[in-house]
Amino acid sequence: MTALIEGLPDAVAIRCLARVPFYLHPKLELVSHSWRAAIQSAELFKARQEVNSSEEFLCVSAFEPENLWELYDPTHDLWITLPILPSNISHFARFSVVSTAGKLFVLGGGSDAVDPLTGDQDGIFATDKVWSYDPATRAWNPRASMLVPRAMFACCVLDGKIVAAGGFTNRRKSICNAEIYDPETNVWVQLPDLHHAHNSACSGVVFGGKVHVLHKGLSTIQVLENFKQGWIAHEYSWLQGPMTVVRGKLYVMSNWFIYKQEGESRRMIVSASDFRRRIGYAMIGLGDDIYIVGGVNGPDYWNCSVKVLSDVDVLTLGSERPAWRKVAPLTRCRGTILGCTQLRI
Repeated sequence: MTALIEGLPDAVAIRCLARVPFYLHPKLELVSHSWRAAIQSAELFKARQEVNSSEEFLCVSAFEPENLWELYDPTHDLWITLPILPSNISHFARFSVVSTAGKLFVLGGGSDAVDPLTGDQDGIFATDKVWSYDPATRAWNPRASMLVPRAMFACCVLDGKIVAAGGFTNRRKSICNAEIYDPETNVWVQLPDLHHAHNSACSGVVFGGKVHVLHKGLSTIQVLENFKQGWIAHEYSWLQGPMTVVRGKLYVMSNWFIYKQEGESRRMIVSASDFRRRIGYAMIGLGDDIYIVGGVNGPDYWNCSVKVLSDVDVLTLGSERPAWRKVAPLTRCRGTILGCTQLRI
């Protein structure tokens, strides 16, 4: 068996390959069979952490095209198209997405297909299915199913484990159930139930080392700090709107301004009035920045047209005067964003 790089032990060669940017990995695999095996090995991704060459990406899926995901590389300002998610659910939507252990996880959700004759939903509303995408092998794999079928539920990563809570199950019934998944053992375990369910979608955010579950229109936020202790309900005067965490700080878009939430108080950071007509977008933090991704420009008083977007706008928070800028648009995904998260590879 030949060495990966002539004159170097394979352990050293792996650390050299680990410094090559992720977007070039498909080209490295063309060098030889041994290079292909090395690029797809767990050792390479472990070496990327050891030599501090890990990269952060955005993962995005939109209404068009169906079941397609793209990765955004902020260092090289380019998008990488992933293989199609091999789900047999048509018009897959209402799922949750997170990343942990160097993999992307897509959980729950159901079909958003509509019967063209009756206008009724033509498919299952919620499932318990879980998929993971491994960037080493660049393949999707089914994982252990959740204990309960879910759609429109809160999903977060705490201490490397995935917490799923609330949402709706089949027949659109709101639920209080919560569970936790260990990606190392591929096992789901029941958590204490939320204190209450609500007939609206819920979302989750990890902030201050705790999972916060929020229901639209409610000021009560249910907080999980300790897996055994269970949920604690708090009344917070947080603004309603899209939220994201950047460098441990919570940011909210409300009334077309970006605010930094500091405990019970808040501070306005910058105007977001340019997005006044924009709906169905994703707001997410990556590095020191806030990204506004995709969506649709809806009609207004002067213009009745609807424009499907692939735009990506970025707010850099580290500067003295935060300002918006545009980066490379989505290459294939367009329109309403169905899922968006970070992935560290």
